[in-house]
Amino acid sequence: MADNALYEILGVPTKATDAELKKAYRKLAKEFHPDKNPEAGEKFKEISFAYEVLSDPKKREVYDRHGLKGLQEGVHEHGGFGADDILSHFFGGGLFGGMGGGRRKTRQRGEDTVHPLKVTLEDLYNGKTSKLQLSKNVICALCSGQGGKPGANVTCATCQGRGIKISLRPLGPGMMQQIQSVCSTCNGEGEMINERDRCKACKGKKVQNETKILEVHVDKGMKDGQKILFRGEGDQQPGVEAGDVVIILQQKPHEKFKRQGDDLCVMHTITLTEALCGFCYVLKHLDGRDLVIRQAPGNVVEPGSTKMVPGEGMPRYRSPFEKGELFIKFDVEFPSSHFADESTIMAIEKLLPGRPSVIPPSGEHVEEVDLHDYDANERRDGGGGPSNAYDSDDEEGGPSGPGVQCAHQ
Repeated sequence: MADNALYEILGVPTKATDAELKKAYRKLAKEFHPDKNPEAGEKFKEISFAYEVLSDPKKREVYDRHGLKGLQEGVHEHGGFGADDILSHFFGGGLFGGMGGGRRKTRQRGEDTVHPLKVTLEDLYNGKTSKLQLSKNVICALCSGQGGKPGANVTCATCQGRGIKISLRPLGPGMMQQIQSVCSTCNGEGEMINERDRCKACKGKKVQNETKILEVHVDKGMKDGQKILFRGEGDQQPGVEAGDVVIILQQKPHEKFKRQGDDLCVMHTITLTEALCGFCYVLKHLDGRDLVIRQAPGNVVEPGSTKMVPGEGMPRYRSPFEKGELFIKFDVEFPSSHFADESTIMAIEKLLPGRPSVIPPSGEHVEEVDLHDYDANERRDGGGGPSNAYDSDDEEGGPSGPGVQCAHQ
């Protein structure tokens, strides 16, 4: 393309004034606007680009000196847009269909198909192979994705084979906004096939539905939310790279174990006797093994304490012979009140560490009180007990106000 190509597009001399450029642009824009002349969309884009460059003094100066190549490379130095940038802003292409260093088109890729797969903690511990029935579109084998007889495909006259309808809306002098919509004539296909020429198998759709069985291998140590990819197993379309099938693991809650990374946690309740005198209990693991867990007499287990069994956690992903840890949190169940007579309790006390010695104070300001069980869920009955004196003074709570709450130190 010659260095004065943009002037030729507008039909003005190289020395044209701003007024002459604007007059020529308005005349051509009316003639070739897509609303009036749908088949002149490319011509209108060239006119808009030419005016965009020549109406800007800095861009026009670079163009007059170095042509389109200089415009593409040199306009950046002046803080403007390159030729490719302007056209990409307008309609996403290179200069007039590929000149001036336009970007190389890449093959379109289809969307991925996502499927959740419910798994148990046992599945993630031991590994598992599941079969997944997948329904997807494949290219029709009868017509090889043509949709009909050879040569039956006709380019859509409405969208010129693009599959989209393009309209431009002026935003200002030389500035246009591109509006795209799916072509309603060909439903975005870009081409049409007469009904009598359509493939008997796919009815002109170019693809057929097919059911396929995928074997999903859940490896030991995989985690909740982890993805398993099947490359190119997504829906197929002619001229489009098939997407992937993405399997997302979803772990079901476990009634006994809780997973934290590569570690396992479990709660276990023991009696006071076991907490003081040792215990032995059997834990059924996720692989079916029985773990015999012992605590020697004299090693006291405090309520809420946690013990660890090394190497009995989850297998590490891709290193299944390495495992995390197993943590056991203990809850101590105390005996009920009056579980033994007074003499037995005194005998037990002799075996336990001595209680602290307390000498009660004496004097007229010393009063001994009774200790009662307290249930926060019980409501007050409004009786004549001592607590009612305080309830009657409570203007906000009243007799049925909230119960006493102890402050934590």
